[in-house]
Amino acid sequence: MTNDAEEVFHPTPVVVLGVVPADPPYRMVEINGEMAGAAYDMLDVIRLAHRAGVTDVDLDDPAVVRWVGGAKYKWVP
Repeated sequence: MTNDAEEVFHPTPVVVLGVVPADPPYRMVEINGEMAGAAYDMLDVIRLAHRAGVTDVDLDDPAVVRWVGGAKYKWVP
């Protein structure tokens, strides 16, 4: 059994921000607290994560990817 003092907070490694209404629309992606780049679809999110060293990218796992401003299927404003 652990107590609260022993537990370590691990932030979500991949954060996909809300849609930017550009032509074409995109979403900015943060990896481990650093801006990694723009994603135009879910595959771009995976590519950016791999480039940053995050190899196990389960887009449905909230411990790995946090979707801000809409779920993984929201790519238009």
